[in-house]
Amino acid sequence: MSYEMETDNYSSWAVGWAGFAGIMLIIVGVMDFIQGLVAIVNDEFYVIDDDWVVKFDVTTWGWIHLILGVVLVLAGFGIFTGNVAARTVGVIVAGLAAIANFAWLPYYPVWSIILIAVSVAVIWALTAHGRDIAS
Repeated sequence: MSYEMETDNYSSWAVGWAGFAGIMLIIVGVMDFIQGLVAIVNDEFYVIDDDWVVKFDVTTWGWIHLILGVVLVLAGFGIFTGNVAARTVGVIVAGLAAIANFAWLPYYPVWSIILIAVSVAVIWALTAHGRDIAS
């Protein structure tokens, strides 16, 4: 009987982490969307330093973040259906978001580090516990 309780607790934990991943994908997607929108509308909002390897125009970065944001939100909603494809897309797009925010460090360093950390947490939650939300 105690084994069943441990299994149920583990399962609810796992579902909680998968739910966390879905919600965080949606939140990070909305934040990336807003960050991209700001860069597109007002390309002088972010301070630019010329001493970085990845040099794109701020408007280009805006479009990258805007598109990533939309895909992140869609993947986040897909996580709640328990769809394997949504989990796979969620892991891939969270990885791309982490890479994009790493390259975005010169423009908004603290915010980029926060979004990288959240993306890594999402990848962990989806790979370790993603299948449990389907049940």
